Amino acid sequence: MSTFRKIAAGVGVLLVGLAAYLCFWPVPIDPVAWSAPTPPGFTGAFAPNTRLAGLRMIATGSEVGPEQIAIGPDHKLYAAMESGDLLRMDPDGGRQEVFANTGGRVLGFDFDAGGRIIAADPMKGLLAIAGDGRVTLLVDRVAAGDPVRYANAIVVAPDGTIYFTDASMRFAPSRWGGTYEASVLDILEQSATGRVLAHDPRTGSTRVVAHGFSFANGLALAPDGRTLFVSETGRYRIWRLDAAARDLDVRRDSPRARVLLDNLPGYPDNLMRGRDGRYWVGLFKPRNPAADSLAQRPFLRALLLRLPRSLLPLGEPYGHVFAFDAEGRVVDDLQDPTGAYPETTGATETADRLYIHSLHAHGIGWLPR
Repeated sequence: MSTFRKIAAGVGVLLVGLAAYLCFWPVPIDPVAWSAPTPPGFTGAFAPNTRLAGLRMIATGSEVGPEQIAIGPDHKLYAAMESGDLLRMDPDGGRQEVFANTGGRVLGFDFDAGGRIIAADPMKGLLAIAGDGRVTLLVDRVAAGDPVRYANAIVVAPDGTIYFTDASMRFAPSRWGGTYEASVLDILEQSATGRVLAHDPRTGSTRVVAHGFSFANGLALAPDGRTLFVSETGRYRIWRLDAAARDLDVRRDSPRARVLLDNLPGYPDNLMRGRDGRYWVGLFKPRNPAADSLAQRPFLRALLLRLPRSLLPLGEPYGHVFAFDAEGRVVDDLQDPTGAYPETTGATETADRLYIHSLHAHGIGWLPR
């Protein structure tokens, strides 16, 4: 009996310790309750299909993760890779070379009128890359005491203004283990600190266009240069926003910002303007009902971070990109339920090809158009 009591006491101490750990061990997030809409599933315009299956591939050797892909003014194909390299190649993948390396991880880039690459690197900030590959820092703060923590997507307007997203004011990838890890923390917390910024290269000033996004991600600009489209990854939606707005809080009703596409079946990532009025978006992963069920349970979301990361409700692999028009109508939809091409983050459309972005793919997937 004495031995039994000792064992029971030891087990009791362990259980008390485990309970204390699960309830009180510090975690980096301070979760906020929010109302998650009922997941729509794959219905209507998003009815299941296999049009994204069987991608053709451009081999990239040891380079992984073509998170952003674009055709440059020199008609070359550029891809931002996990290593920090920007690859340059012919549109068919031939004559590959490393054009530049930022020392970080470029998530979005565009070209200015002078042919420079303007890149959003969450480890560094907003960068300019000259024709010789030389990298220059443009912006790493909005003002004194207001750093850009998670530069994510970017678009250069016809007048030269550089619009870019600062996905999270809370979680900098350089501090929290990388871009993916920081995004998971931000979306679990739901404090909605993401914002859209505008940098004027003529004056060197940077202003806040709008804030209040739960992980502000992809960004596209209408041809008129006056309308922005913004992916709000953490709330499964895409916004239409007045580019001339200043310090607009999208959580308050305003005629200058409205939700264009809501309650999407997955997490929207990159936005790219395509052809014939199309805008392409990648759904990084499908929604997980378990994650939505925790929207009103912030304590349980904090508890999740005290468990092994493999238990986080992050969603299953599923390839998915779609296109919409300026009024929010879905006009094209491509899926691969097998998720063979991992984490489809976006799509770049040319006259004869559709290149598919990915966070971790070994190569560049594409389809003939």
